[in-house]
Amino acid sequence: MGKLGYIAKRILGINVRNMLDKINEVHIRSGKSRVYIFFDMTGCAVRYQAGYTDYALFEMYNLNSAQRKTVVTRGINNSFIKRFNDPAYTEEINDKLKFAYNFSEYLRRDWLDLTKASDEELTGFIHKHPVFMAKPVRGMCGKGIEKIRSADFEAEKLREYLTDRELMLLEECVIQHPVMNKLHPHCVNTCRVVTLHRSGVTKVVVAYLRIGNGRFVDNFNSGGMVVPINEQTGEINYPALDKAGNLYEKHPLTGVSIKGFRIPMWEEVLSLVIKAGSVVPQVGLVGWDVAISENCPLLIEGNNFPGHDIYGLPPHRTDGVGVLPKFIEAIEE
Repeated sequence: MGKLGYIAKRILGINVRNMLDKINEVHIRSGKSRVYIFFDMTGCAVRYQAGYTDYALFEMYNLNSAQRKTVVTRGINNSFIKRFNDPAYTEEINDKLKFAYNFSEYLRRDWLDLTKASDEELTGFIHKHPVFMAKPVRGMCGKGIEKIRSADFEAEKLREYLTDRELMLLEECVIQHPVMNKLHPHCVNTCRVVTLHRSGVTKVVVAYLRIGNGRFVDNFNSGGMVVPINEQTGEINYPALDKAGNLYEKHPLTGVSIKGFRIPMWEEVLSLVIKAGSVVPQVGLVGWDVAISENCPLLIEGNNFPGHDIYGLPPHRTDGVGVLPKFIEAIEE
């Protein structure tokens, strides 16, 4: 689907009530008239493939035309996915069991496929890992994942519980690096590193740190916060942001400074995702979720449709410039 096709599809599928709510939201934020916002929002949809959610999220009403051209909007992100990710292979990334088999070398922890495991294998796994993570085969934003304590179940009831909830992938819990644990100890804080694989070469495009905020998941859409990582140095140069729009120079629970924080083993993180990027080359654009354990970085999962909603958010831009130039540079090199 080209640009015009994408725009036509979005127009036909538009939720007028939600659009009007966004117009009113922007009106309250900016003081601009609703009529102006409507026409400007519509213009951004045509020129930059930005829906009304993008228009509000990226505060496009505050950007000039040159700055707007640097934003990775939903339409642009979708075009990248269509261009670089072959749908015939995306399940190799998206299906968590297939992912575990394909990338077992990079998981660097014990895991069990409950669809194939015997009762003896399940018993052996929980004996070794009495507390473990249980994941549905499909799912996004950390939804459906449970932290299981086998002591809470009668032996014969555990498999039934997991099967009823379709929690087919069991994983050893990750013990994160002390530096990451100091930042937020209640969950594993992961790095989302987006890579592009083309012509046998994998390049790192952008990277972000997702930080938990009191819950056992760190996802931006599940109560966590996000902040860009300098791809070259592993350093944080901005405050973190949560979905509600709150900014954090320091973590509200631990008091650890976020701005100036350095990801440990960053060179090893880059090496890991570059190697992983060649495993399923037909899926060229992947968002890798990487944890840093006590001894090494490891893959949590991969995303064949990495969300654009954390790319170049307003508090994370310098001079209003988004991250589209980084994608263009990776594509054109």
